[in-house]
Amino acid sequence: MHETDVIVIGGGTGGYSTALRAAALGLGVVLVERDLVGGTCLHRGCVPSKAMLHAAELVDGIVEARERWGVKATLESVDWSALTATRDDIVSRNHRGVEGRLTHAGVRVVRGSATLTGPRTIRIGTGAEAGTAWRARRGVVLATGSRPRTLPGLEPDGVRVVTSDDALFAPGLPGSVVVLGGGAIGVEYASLHHSMGAEVTLLEAADRLLPLEDADVGRHLTRGLKKRGIDVLTGARLTEADPYDGGVRVVLRTARGETRTLETERLLVAVGRVPVTDGLGLAAAGLATDARGFVAPADWSRLETAVPGVHVVGDLLPPPSLGLAHASFAEGLLVAETLAGLAPRPVDYAAVPRVTYSSPQTASVGLTEAGARELGHRVRVVTMPLTATAKGMVHGQGGMVKVVAEAAGMDGGRVLGVHLVGPHVSEMIAESQLVVGWDAEAADVAQHVHPHPTLSEAVGEVMLALAGRGLHQP
Repeated sequence: MHETDVIVIGGGTGGYSTALRAAALGLGVVLVERDLVGGTCLHRGCVPSKAMLHAAELVDGIVEARERWGVKATLESVDWSALTATRDDIVSRNHRGVEGRLTHAGVRVVRGSATLTGPRTIRIGTGAEAGTAWRARRGVVLATGSRPRTLPGLEPDGVRVVTSDDALFAPGLPGSVVVLGGGAIGVEYASLHHSMGAEVTLLEAADRLLPLEDADVGRHLTRGLKKRGIDVLTGARLTEADPYDGGVRVVLRTARGETRTLETERLLVAVGRVPVTDGLGLAAAGLATDARGFVAPADWSRLETAVPGVHVVGDLLPPPSLGLAHASFAEGLLVAETLAGLAPRPVDYAAVPRVTYSSPQTASVGLTEAGARELGHRVRVVTMPLTATAKGMVHGQGGMVKVVAEAAGMDGGRVLGVHLVGPHVSEMIAESQLVVGWDAEAADVAQHVHPHPTLSEAVGEVMLALAGRGLHQP
């Protein structure tokens, strides 16, 4: 049996970040991956989808140039093959970069599947090293990720009924699409397809889009999507979906209890993701999943399971982990440093930003207004439309800044949450991450000058208002 310090099963963002950090700390690391290092995020999710959304933004810019700014630009067509070639080149270069970093760090990458045979032992089941066994002296890290959740009786075929994993790679651009699910993934794909010329209907069973975000975020996002021409139906439930040669016949029940039938070229199912643990051999290590399929840690400060030496990162973790790539990076660093004998700070999930890359974008960090009140905080809330700033008027897409803070005197209390909707707000949230993560008070932030004219000055103005010094807010 071969030995090493750390075995990582899964080479996605959580897995390879664990491997890189552990190797940097002088540990021997074996990373087992049955597909491609980089995982869903790099190959089927975050990176290719954001590349496509950038292309969609360029298409929207041509329309805006003509209709709003008098620039007589026209869009002849979208060359799908050229677009996807650029996307695939970006993915490929990132993939080579990750592989190169792993090699340079001295991480041994084993191509194949791994099955636990004990708390710290595995056997390789496929690939060139099939049949070999490994033992970890320090610990095993489970990082096998997740896959799209499907609905009973609605099997994806990759053409008419697709999941988020294969939506980007389905043939061509549909003329119409029904997107089932109003979470971040569904909203992004609805936005993308509309920009590319499709007729889009977005269905969400909850009473608002992005139901885990602040209610005002969902409201402003819905307004922005509807303004663009996307048919947003909240409180709506799919009752039937019948694929046929030309597309899919969709029957739904609206929030008012009415039955509505739609004919669409493609049905995109984006109703969440489920952890991947099949074939992992959890029982052999003394582990089991919870009722939802997650592998829960017994110690969140170390992300260690009830079996000593077995740690979990990424999409295998239940809430409060967020199933986000950047949260997985943080979890990987935490576990690697723990295995190296350090005492890292636990991941503060409340301070992890959450972004939806649609048009308009959303970005949030910290508590929602309702969440803060449920926890017993006395709160003060200030909201400002982005169009109240000169740069917001330039962009002309609406949106808002909403800050939830403790109600504490005239100078403003601790900032509990920041919620943004509008153009490019994904690039604005980092400041608020520091504000929430460092338990800053509104007055602390208000003393710092934001550049003018920018969208970010709306955040500064709201902080001034909370500190009793607002220029344009009461």
